Amino acid sequence: MPLDRFSLDGGARKSMRRIVNAVEKQGVRFDVVDASAVPALLPELRRISDDWLERKSVREKGFSLGYFDGAYLTHFPLALVHRRTADGGEHPVAFANLWQGADKRELSVDLMRYASDAPESVMEYLFIQLLLWGKSQGFAEFNLGMAPLSGFENRSLAPLWSRAGALIYRHGEHFYNFQGLRRYKEKFDPIWEPKYLASPGGLVLPRVLANVTTLISGGLRGVIAR
Repeated sequence: MPLDRFSLDGGARKSMRRIVNAVEKQGVRFDVVDASAVPALLPELRRISDDWLERKSVREKGFSLGYFDGAYLTHFPLALVHRRTADGGEHPVAFANLWQGADKRELSVDLMRYASDAPESVMEYLFIQLLLWGKSQGFAEFNLGMAPLSGFENRSLAPLWSRAGALIYRHGEHFYNFQGLRRYKEKFDPIWEPKYLASPGGLVLPRVLANVTTLISGGLRGVIAR
């Protein structure tokens, strides 16, 4: 999505302004820290990540999805949401590591996690503030990532594999929040672009898709155990 057109002005952004105000009333602030500051934050980040995995009842994925690795995180700047504590201090309750493209052409995130003591809508708050930060830093675009399977056609003349993909998109919420992810990203009015997977046709394609799923899930056990 082009960052030069993003703002919180106007009636269309009323819900986003409401989220920012509601979250900040609960004693939070947004910050971006350089990669050099990340090592000292790793224990807190691990706590947030473990808390998130336990609440979601999921295991770490991989390949096309970010997963928690302390050594990896130390190579990137970090977007943080801090929350004030009763003693006047503060601690992080949400984070996302940042990918910054060359010449500030593109900004994106990889691993995103939030703690159980974070305010409601904290990740949407983080995204809104990150978009505003990226715009202020001169980045041209923000990459919201993919919405898997949302482009498959379900018409009668579509190929069988396309109809199968559309069926999974509509009814596969137990395995992945396909439709919810698409709806969430639509809020930011992105420019959707298709992504393609090239493979041999015929009966080979299901095996290719199964192999990709296995890679993302960290093995066959992950495919079954979410």
